Amino acid sequence: METLKNKVAFVTGGSRGMGAAIVKQLAREGAIVAFTYVNGKEKADALVKELTDENLNAFAIQANNAVEGEVTAALTQTLEKFGKLDILVNSAGVYLGKPIAEHTMADYHLLIDVHVTAVIESVLFAAKHMADHGRIINIGSNMADRLAFTGGTLYAMSKSALIGLNRGLARDLGPKGITVNLIQPGPTDTDMNPADGGHSDYARGMMAIPKYGHVQQIADMVSFLANPAASYTTGSIFTIDGGTNC
Repeated sequence: METLKNKVAFVTGGSRGMGAAIVKQLAREGAIVAFTYVNGKEKADALVKELTDENLNAFAIQANNAVEGEVTAALTQTLEKFGKLDILVNSAGVYLGKPIAEHTMADYHLLIDVHVTAVIESVLFAAKHMADHGRIINIGSNMADRLAFTGGTLYAMSKSALIGLNRGLARDLGPKGITVNLIQPGPTDTDMNPADGGHSDYARGMMAIPKYGHVQQIADMVSFLANPAASYTTGSIFTIDGGTNC
């Protein structure tokens, strides 16, 4: 069902993992989807071809969240090409996990640049250019609420910034009918955190439902929040982690 027909969506980090699932879901619901990638041009091109072969609309733009200004440039290109912006999904992410004493300031800056600065860039752009009744959906992490193991301090800190951003933006943009919501995935089977990885058994041991999530489950929540059914849902946090944090 093309519930998002004629909507223009922009997804950061859309060439693989959760991002690619989100791109596919929004496109299959009728949206025109522009998405960014950093190094995975082959995966990005393959995703565009897959959706184009289904007579759907997807457009890949190389942009690095870690470089200030590149997300803004990609959003500007999207606006110029399609004339509007209805849906913004900040999905790009990196994970650096190691003992705090082994971290460097370069690690700190990378996590903040990707998870905070680039998101701020995108929402400042959206605040000026997004159509009324638009949607902003940020992808955070359940580790922002509860960190049950060592090594994730800086990652959790960078993701926790999205909680305050979510609340403030919902207030600021509510008068325009723009909703702002945060999805916090837990262990989800991707190449960054595979279900058969070295720490996966430990992760399953913390879950109420002891299995890794699937990227489609994240994409389905994005779909709900992007659709008219969620027009009264804003400033909310949706944790999808198999009960890890319950």
